[in-house]
Amino acid sequence: MPPMSGLNRFFLAFVAFFKVWFDRTFAENVWALRHGAPQSLPSAPQPEAAQPARIQTVETKPAEPAKPAREPGAEAVALLAVLQRDGRLVDFLQEDLAGASDADLAAVVRSTVYEGCRKSIAAHLALAPVLDKPEGAMVTVEAGFDPAAIRLTGNVVGNPPFRGTLKHRGWKATKVTVPEPAGDGRVVAPAEVELP
Repeated sequence: MPPMSGLNRFFLAFVAFFKVWFDRTFAENVWALRHGAPQSLPSAPQPEAAQPARIQTVETKPAEPAKPAREPGAEAVALLAVLQRDGRLVDFLQEDLAGASDADLAAVVRSTVYEGCRKSIAAHLALAPVLDKPEGAMVTVEAGFDPAAIRLTGNVVGNPPFRGTLKHRGWKATKVTVPEPAGDGRVVAPAEVELP
């Protein structure tokens, strides 16, 4: 190899700077060379014609079927469907009860709506009181309270802490297992058709 001129060495240093910066293997070889452990330089790539053709296999997964689009709130409708299925809640709420006697209402509510809906709620929601104190107890609401969890009523003046009587403990869900919506998520209860 003929001796390199200063300009050639400057150009080589400039190119090597970027090669060291972006090529880890090249940088490691330069480091080893600089510290007295010469590394074998990579051989020049063979011309295209001399390289054997490579067949690349690509493993493809079958396309997953598209999930049907669901209406917004489909999970809420699915929970309402469970309350309808187990406690006939929607039937009860849609019924005109103006002419029903209190005794008839109490019997339907206790035997069907109350027991069925209570079972459904227990199966899909774990509930706990927001404030775990008996109603009527004196409680202190500290600064930084969550207004979605604690609603202040009465004479609300000034800044927390507030002291007052617990009128309702509130409820929060500690676990939710929403059933999978059926169809497009809008059907609360299917129509039933009995065939002859």
